Amino acid sequence: MAAGISALGWAAIAATAVTAYNGYQQQQAAGKAAKQADAAAKQQEEANNRANAKKADVNALLSAAQQSSKTGPSGTMLTGPSGIDPSALSLGKNTLLGQ
Repeated sequence: MAAGISALGWAAIAATAVTAYNGYQQQQAAGKAAKQADAAAKQQEEANNRANAKKADVNALLSAAQQSSKTGPSGTMLTGPSGIDPSALSLGKNTLLGQ
């Protein structure tokens, strides 16, 4: 069957193979270039983030804390420095745990 293919047929097959191989090489080169571009963009973004890093303004925080302490005592509990009135917790009962 191979003897039935003319020289022109073999030339067409060879041209098709060369075209397919060149297309494959172009795809590989494009993929490599895209990966390199992504890596460069990532490095640029990281450098930009390092250059524009946000830092806390410690002096402003300290000043605000000092100003609030001058207006009165501050507590860390939600109830404030005086606490809760024990009579508000009794729920109308005079005994503990139903005794």
